[in-house]
Amino acid sequence: MAKTAAQRQAAYRARRPHAGEDGNGERRLNLWVSTHTDLAIERLARRYCVTKREIVERLVIAVDDRIIATLDIDAPEWDQYFTAASVTQ
Repeated sequence: MAKTAAQRQAAYRARRPHAGEDGNGERRLNLWVSTHTDLAIERLARRYCVTKREIVERLVIAVDDRIIATLDIDAPEWDQYFTAASVTQ
């Protein structure tokens, strides 16, 4: 018997916590951005022939790596960066 769309979607969502190349999982990000931001993401994705998801991931990781490179692992700023409370829930 074929699965319903709801059953396929439930199975897909159940696999997400363990998905990805390293098996570390994926997390859902649900947010609204300005039209200006969305159009910029679309242009960047088109320019580099990748998905909008890939562009967002590349940008976030690049900025994060740049910040981490400036931090001393023994400094309080290191702990602050990795343990600071989020601004929103």
